[in-house]
Amino acid sequence: MTGAQAGAGVVAPVAAVRAAAGPRTAAGVSAERSAPGAVGTAAGAATATAPGPSGPRPSRTGGDDAPRPSAAEIYLEVRRSPAFQEVRRRYRRFVGPATVLFLTWYLGYVVAATTAPGLMARPVVGPVNVAMVACLGQFLTTFVLTWAYARHARVHRDRAALELRWETQQMTREAGVDR
Repeated sequence: MTGAQAGAGVVAPVAAVRAAAGPRTAAGVSAERSAPGAVGTAAGAATATAPGPSGPRPSRTGGDDAPRPSAAEIYLEVRRSPAFQEVRRRYRRFVGPATVLFLTWYLGYVVAATTAPGLMARPVVGPVNVAMVACLGQFLTTFVLTWAYARHARVHRDRAALELRWETQQMTREAGVDR
């Protein structure tokens, strides 16, 4: 599934939130936002305004007095979306097995160091023994796992997550939600 396909699951929540946000002008801006401090909307319904940092702000109701979604409602809607679920599934499919593998390797090293000192003291090359090689392997594994996680995120999740973030920010802006 491509990032665009994963992001397509956000369209339904976006449409639902946009519908609840009230009437829109040709430019795509909600009617009460098109003229700050305006008393009416494109539908002719009056809206109350509240002063904001850059002048009066429209109330959180749409042109038909339908309440606009809150930030919590928007984020919950995005969280329920198939695109978000796909990003989380891809994350869990990498992190779960990687965590189990690394913890098994680490605990194996600790158990071997405490229960088999003769094995760990066995020389490999000159003064370097099995314990030193295993310890360096722990460090190497950490770096390899970090690289693999970053690559997996870049290849499999970043684009879809960025599209979700963009859609969520757009939804909150359109709903007039302050952060």
